[in-house]
Amino acid sequence: MTTFIRRLTPYIPVIILVCILLLGAYLRLYKISEYMTFLGDEGRDMLVIKRMIVDHKFTLLGPTASVGGFFLGPIYYYFMLPFVWVSGLNPAGAAVMVALFGIATIYAVYRLGRDAFDEWVGLTAASLYAVSPVVIAYSRSSWNPNLVPFFSTVLIYLLWRSVVRTEPRLLFWIGICLGIGLQLHYLFLFLFPVVGVWFLLYGRKKGWLIHYGYGVVGFLVGYGPFLAFELRHGFPNTISIINFLREGEGTGLVVSTFWNNIVDVSYRLFGRLVFRLPPPEQMRDLAVWQQTAWSYTVTSSIAVSIGLLVAWASRLFSAPWLTKKKEESAVLAKAAVLLLLWLFVPLVLFGFYKKGIYDYYFGLFFVLPFLSVALILRVLKTSKLGQLIAYVILLGLLYLNWEGRPFKFIPNNQLAQARAIAKVAFEKTDGKPYNFALITSGNSDHAYRYFFEIWGNPPTPIENEVIDPERKSVTDQLIIICEQPECKPLGHPLWEIAGFGRAEIVGEWPASFVKVMKLVHYKEGGL
Repeated sequence: MTTFIRRLTPYIPVIILVCILLLGAYLRLYKISEYMTFLGDEGRDMLVIKRMIVDHKFTLLGPTASVGGFFLGPIYYYFMLPFVWVSGLNPAGAAVMVALFGIATIYAVYRLGRDAFDEWVGLTAASLYAVSPVVIAYSRSSWNPNLVPFFSTVLIYLLWRSVVRTEPRLLFWIGICLGIGLQLHYLFLFLFPVVGVWFLLYGRKKGWLIHYGYGVVGFLVGYGPFLAFELRHGFPNTISIINFLREGEGTGLVVSTFWNNIVDVSYRLFGRLVFRLPPPEQMRDLAVWQQTAWSYTVTSSIAVSIGLLVAWASRLFSAPWLTKKKEESAVLAKAAVLLLLWLFVPLVLFGFYKKGIYDYYFGLFFVLPFLSVALILRVLKTSKLGQLIAYVILLGLLYLNWEGRPFKFIPNNQLAQARAIAKVAFEKTDGKPYNFALITSGNSDHAYRYFFEIWGNPPTPIENEVIDPERKSVTDQLIIICEQPECKPLGHPLWEIAGFGRAEIVGEWPASFVKVMKLVHYKEGGL
């Protein structure tokens, strides 16, 4: 038995890593079609993919950004495409794609922690990342920002490896990551200064100049699909972004909010991701001692993390489990500098942001707090008592986050609901041409339109009279899906309804939580 254990010992880290990855896969893939988000934005993306697969209408333009009115690059659509194709145009295929990227990110966390520090740090950070409810939630639905954590983590790993292991050829792949990341979300721009400062500090070596050229080539390759659109149309999105920044509508220095943003983002980054900090509306309902305990724990973890990294970066304090030689101390210092850049550059830039800052914005440095907490526990682990404390804290965090797993609660079934509602509405068309409208408080109609289109009878859009003076785009029937409790479509100002003209209701049908209505043109002395 002793011999068996001795032979098994070298494989224990691999076994633990496989278990972490399997657990992460379970948390991300379990009943994914029942829990995934499928609303208007997801329907819009699926319409684009359907037209690429079925109609062979490929695109160089991605979805619209959440602010500013400009567009992202199309790379996310091309990530979606093979998975949606294999799934037979099932929207769950795109969600599975995101989940697989989420699982790959767990491995990237492990590699970054292991290579930059040690095996224990890599496994600990990966295990905490695998069970974080916020991270899991953003790994179970199709949305372009949900891939940002993978590419930001790979970018940081490549930065570390290119310098510490002297592999300048990795600059090409660093450029690829920057080009892809910028197409996924414009906040990826926050990592460009990280790259610049890192190479300014450690990349001034003879013979590296040509590799910086390769880095530029890599960026052009990664950004290529969107760059082709910009070149073809005169850089409309680039100009819109510059105007957005210049006008200062969403960015700019506001002294009263600058520091508040930095404190809020750092607190939520550690609190929401690692310590399962409740959102503000739930936090207010907790007992004072619970709020105090959470606040003290999160604040302490931030302060200790920064303190350790600064000490290692300045070589004021060595890590005895890691640094035995002067060369190892220099490697540790570089890893600490990189993590500090990864933390403070985005934090400072968030300080200039004047709009709402949402949790998914943190995808730029989702992994950072997990590595930081793993490093704190690694320092504790150097003494016998500290080792006990470290494992108790680790197990406590794993249990705390496990209890917050998203699918612990009843599934939303948004995909099935959207399909069922669309089916009821579709059947009321009797296979004839129709116009379509959605009365809602905030959703868009693309989720329903997606099903109408793949079922072979999409609605006819009503054109403006300038474009369609003969009103040929107005059909004989208008199908309405009403998502509001009280639905009064007659005389509604919505263009799809007003453009249809004077009408009368000829049928109403309940469908899930909404109502489907059928309207026809009003006739004097009619029914």
